Amino acid sequence: MTENLQNDLILRACNKLPVERTPVWIMRQAGRYLPEYRKVRKKADFLTMCKTPELAAEVTLQPIEIIGVDAAIIFSDILVIPEAMGMELQMLEGQGPNFLNPIRNKTDFRNLKKIDAESSLKYVLDAISLVKRELNGRVPLIGFSGSPWTLLTYMVEGKGSKNFSNVKKLIFNEPELAHEILDFIADAVTNYLSAQIESGVNLVQIFDTWGGILSPSHFEEFSLRYISHVIQKLKRDGQPVILFAKGMHDFVKLANSGADVISVDWTVNIGEVRKITGSKVALQGNLDPAVLYANFSTIETETEKVLRSYGYGSGHIFNLGHGILPDVNPENAKFLVDYIKNNSSKYHKEIEI
Repeated sequence: MTENLQNDLILRACNKLPVERTPVWIMRQAGRYLPEYRKVRKKADFLTMCKTPELAAEVTLQPIEIIGVDAAIIFSDILVIPEAMGMELQMLEGQGPNFLNPIRNKTDFRNLKKIDAESSLKYVLDAISLVKRELNGRVPLIGFSGSPWTLLTYMVEGKGSKNFSNVKKLIFNEPELAHEILDFIADAVTNYLSAQIESGVNLVQIFDTWGGILSPSHFEEFSLRYISHVIQKLKRDGQPVILFAKGMHDFVKLANSGADVISVDWTVNIGEVRKITGSKVALQGNLDPAVLYANFSTIETETEKVLRSYGYGSGHIFNLGHGILPDVNPENAKFLVDYIKNNSSKYHKEIEI
C-alpha cells in the first residue's frame, strides 16, 4: 500500500510485523456511549445518519479525537446490504432492526435486487472518502460487512431472535435454497467490501455475529465456506481482513478461513488461542465489554490480564470481545486506551521474555 500513515500500528500487527506497542480500537466505538454521538443523533434517526455521508463521517471521527484509538471504523450498519436489495428496514428504538418483508421462501428471494455497491451503497463510499480526507493519514480506516450467514439470519428472521427457528427451518428443510441465497449474499458482500477498499479503507472486518448459533458442521457448511469465498474473491492490494465469529471457538477452522486476523470474544483465553493458531493469523481482542463498568483499578487489572495472556511479540490488536456497551462512561474507555498506549510496550521489546 502506498498511503503514508502517521500511525500504522494496526496494519503492522495484522501482518505480525514488529510494533512499538499493542494497537487498540473498540468495536462500536462510534456510538451512543459518547455524548458527542448523541448530540449528532438528535439531528437524525439512525438510518438517516448512515445514509448522510457528512453525519456518518462526523461520528466516525469522534473516537479518534475523544478517546484516541489507533483506527477509525466507518459508521454504518451491516444491514445496509439487505436494505439495498429491496428489503424494508426499520430501526426501532430499544428494539433493534426489523425487516417488514422477511425472506421465507423462493419467491421472496427472487424479489431481491442484485446490488452494485458503487450505486446502491454510494452513501457509504462517500462517507469513506470524507473520513479519509479528514483523517489525513493520522490512523487507518476500517471498513466492514456482516458475513453472509449473519445477513441471511436477519433477512429470514426479520429481527433478532432467541431460537432462530425460521433460519434453522430453512437450512434443515430447504438447504439448496439456503445455499442459493447465501451465494447471492456472498457476491454482494464481496462487491461491497471491494468497493470500500477501492474507496480507501485500509483494512476490513467481517462480522459473523450469529455463527455461534450453528453446530460445528453446520457452521462450516453455511457460514465458513461463504466467508472464505468472500475473502478469496475480494479485490484488495494487501489490505488485511479481520474475521469476528462471535461464539465460534474452532480456531483452527477460523485460522484457515483466509483471514489475516481472528477476533475472539471474551469467553476464551487469548493466549490459548495463540497456541492453537500459532503463526497462521494475528489475533484481536478480547476484554469483556462489561469490564468498562468497573473502576480504573479493575480495568487496569483486567486489561493487563489480556496483554499478559497474549504474551510477547506482535500480532495482537487489543479490543473488546464484542461491542462497547451503550451506558459505559467514555472516561473508562479513554482510560483503557491510554493504559494500552502507556503500558503495552514491555510486550514488544526486541528480546522476548
